[in-house]
Amino acid sequence: MLEPNRYAILKGKKQHRKKINVLDWSPDDVSKGSYPHFMLKEIMEEPEAVSKTLAGRILPSKGIIKLGGLELVKEKLNQIDYFYLISCGTAQHAAKIGEYLFEEWGGIKAKAMTASEFRYLEPVLTERTAALFISQSGETADNLAALRYLKKKGVLTLGITNVVGSTQARETDAGIYTRCGLEIAVGSTKAFLSQLAVLVMLALYLSKKEWPLTEKKKILEELEHLPEKISEILKSSAAIENLAKKYKHFNHFYLIGRKYNFPVALEGALKLKEIAYVHAEGMPAGELKHGPLALVDKNLPTIALCPSDSVYDKMLIALEEIKSRQGVILAIANSHRQEIKKIADDVIFIPATLEPLSPILSVVPLQLFSYYLAKQLGREIDKPRNLAKSVTVE
Repeated sequence: MLEPNRYAILKGKKQHRKKINVLDWSPDDVSKGSYPHFMLKEIMEEPEAVSKTLAGRILPSKGIIKLGGLELVKEKLNQIDYFYLISCGTAQHAAKIGEYLFEEWGGIKAKAMTASEFRYLEPVLTERTAALFISQSGETADNLAALRYLKKKGVLTLGITNVVGSTQARETDAGIYTRCGLEIAVGSTKAFLSQLAVLVMLALYLSKKEWPLTEKKKILEELEHLPEKISEILKSSAAIENLAKKYKHFNHFYLIGRKYNFPVALEGALKLKEIAYVHAEGMPAGELKHGPLALVDKNLPTIALCPSDSVYDKMLIALEEIKSRQGVILAIANSHRQEIKKIADDVIFIPATLEPLSPILSVVPLQLFSYYLAKQLGREIDKPRNLAKSVTVE
């Protein structure tokens, strides 16, 4: 029964009380406004989305991270030394980056697993094992099946999701909302960045390492500055659109990266497939010489993620290998690395940041490139064929 000032849920003659969840979106969120597609609108909302994810959760001046959704299980979390990071699709690429973050910054063993595969395994579980489920919608069927399996085993379960009151949010023991606002386009963009921001905070929050206060402050200050750096990248959208026009006649792409940017290469390849319907493969740059290099020629361009990090020089070696085989190279690099223009055919320059934070910036040009390539090819961008926003069936 629903009336202007009250409601009641009846089963027979008995009235049941239910918790009220307030939706965290407004009517403006379901309008494209001045944008031709929701996907472009949501990419342009990324600085605000990351700001919302971080808001009230980091105090850079004190080196403090507050994650209220985990406080009730904080004591249990202190006993955990192994995490499974379980997810699907774009969230799986976030999980892979989370694996690196947990191990490098958290000092915690972690393994990213595809939910559809994990549910059929017999994982080794102990009282010191926990699982983190990542999902934009919180309704992903394979995630939920794996979640219920682990709960029966008595494993502590956490969730990262964007939708308040979703099934995943209700069924996990504790969790963190990304708070990035409603995402309508099937291809996830701003939710991915918010998931990465949460994973950074979570790795530091759970960290078993002894962090000097000055170092922790530096990381949180840089995290706080990421929205303005994303905004700077978005100003290059017209130049990226021109690159999409230049590359629209190619039917296949390689995307390569190393360390933190290998999963970004996977995500970029996924975006090209799901939005532009173009075949693309993401891979670790070090694997090129173990087989994939055989396909490189003038008809197979490579998009290379080359931020100024601990593996930058290794990436340049991979680019030289491609160039020597007449391969076409589109590089994404930091602004001070002008020398890369001698190797790459085209370069998209982005601001520099700390290495573990670089995926939050390096993925943005890939999202824009995929969007504009899809637009050039006349694709149905917001609702690509054969796909759905929330995958609620196996």
